[in-house]
Amino acid sequence: MQMLSRNPAAAYRRVALDARIEASGSGDLTRICLEEALAALGQALIALERGAAPPREPLMRAQTIMLWLAKSVAPEHPLGASLKAFYGGLAGQVGAQILQADARVIGESLNDISDVLEAAG
Repeated sequence: MQMLSRNPAAAYRRVALDARIEASGSGDLTRICLEEALAALGQALIALERGAAPPREPLMRAQTIMLWLAKSVAPEHPLGASLKAFYGGLAGQVGAQILQADARVIGESLNDISDVLEAAG
C-alpha cells in the first residue's frame, strides 16, 4: 500500500481538499480551485523568502489548476474566450517560474487570482 504522501501536511491538505470538493456544488468548484492556486502560490513565495530549494511542487500544483480551469470553461459561457485566455495565460506565467522562480512574477499571479476571487464575490 502506497502512502498518501511523504509530507504529512500535504496529505492532510489533500484529504481536506477532497472533502471540500465532495461537499461543494458545481458553482463552488471554480472558487475552490482558485483558492487552492492561491495557497500554492503563497507556499511558493514563502519558500522563496526562506531561501529554500526552488518551490517546484507548489508552482506545478498552481499551474495544473490553472490549466484545468482553462480547459473546463463552459463553451456557452458569455466570457468563455476571455476566461480561457486568462487562465491559460496564468498557467503559462506560473509554469515559467518552475525552473527560475521570481517572487515578483509569482506575486503578480497571486494578485490576479485574488482579484478574480474578489470580483466573484
